[in-house]
Amino acid sequence: MAPALEAHLAEDRPVDLVTALADARSPALPGPDTPAGTAVRAWPGHPHPIPQAGPGELDLRTLLHLSLAASDVSGRLRPASSAGALHPVDAELVVSTGCPLPPGRYGYDPLRDQVHHLGPEPQGTPPGVSVELNVTPRRTASHYGHRTWPLLLLDTGHAAAALWLAARALGLAAPVPRFDGLTEHPLAVLHFTQPQDGNGASASLEASAPVPGELLGRRSAPPPLTGTPHRDALRAVLATAVRASSGELAWCAAVGEPEPELVQPAPDNTLRRLAAGEARPTLARWAAGQAWLAEAGAVLLAYGCPSDADAPLIRRTHLRAGFAVHLAHLAALRHGLAARPVGSWQQADLGAALDAAPGRDWIVHGLALGTHSEQGTS
Repeated sequence: MAPALEAHLAEDRPVDLVTALADARSPALPGPDTPAGTAVRAWPGHPHPIPQAGPGELDLRTLLHLSLAASDVSGRLRPASSAGALHPVDAELVVSTGCPLPPGRYGYDPLRDQVHHLGPEPQGTPPGVSVELNVTPRRTASHYGHRTWPLLLLDTGHAAAALWLAARALGLAAPVPRFDGLTEHPLAVLHFTQPQDGNGASASLEASAPVPGELLGRRSAPPPLTGTPHRDALRAVLATAVRASSGELAWCAAVGEPEPELVQPAPDNTLRRLAAGEARPTLARWAAGQAWLAEAGAVLLAYGCPSDADAPLIRRTHLRAGFAVHLAHLAALRHGLAARPVGSWQQADLGAALDAAPGRDWIVHGLALGTHSEQGTS
């Protein structure tokens, strides 16, 4: 295990994120698996069920059920993607007026769908509920070792997107995720309120709000993912990712048909060639040797986060990448595609591979697409 990560896990002190990212991008292999610890943070106090919302109250129980709650006792099946299904993201709720819970701070247990009262709400808390997302690094480090921190940030972005989509499904006021990258605790915050004056979650990144079944039924398709997506579907999925990343990252896609190339979104809402040639075998090698990527129908790539990025930029770009890939995943399913996020990238300097300046355009996250997976059509 890398020294920076080992110290952070042992002493629960702030991680040197710049060193941690450099370690994760190295070709070194993680060591043997270690114990992951408990699947949920050990919140103090007694658990309490979340009451059903009354008239005019925010439906907090359904919001969490559609976004963070486990659907079986193992905890593996949750609406948010997670590297290795390890689910390191923890949620604290800062509850104010307009909610079925009394005002205060609560820890959320996604396995039992219950909360633990942690203390009073901070002074000046606005009406509604803020969900603060933090991580327990040990869960992911138990398998991924020195590759852990980028995955923790991507998982947090996915969890934030799951909450954001759940708010849309419930017609809540559109939450604005706080992804400024300035703090390690919390990594991300979303605030939810009831809509006022028609300002519901329809003011969004997507044309139509999801329904609960879409969110609870979303799963990462098992590899291999074969079959080239139709150009219109690929363009639409890329457009969703671009909008959701708010200018923090650049995007392209590797395809094999009708001829191998990298394509990127153009200003006129079409796809244009970024580079000619077959990129998927190289991507498979960069993605921790996941050989099935060489035959994927398409691989969406978010890139940026240069080697000299400071900790806030590292946090911000990885959080945005996870958020954007989660929304792109749903867009892919709506176009009848099979999709699987790909988060572990080593030595993936895309810019240098395209003869640009090295160390500027690293692959941060990916989404593999196909028209079929090993379990049939998506």
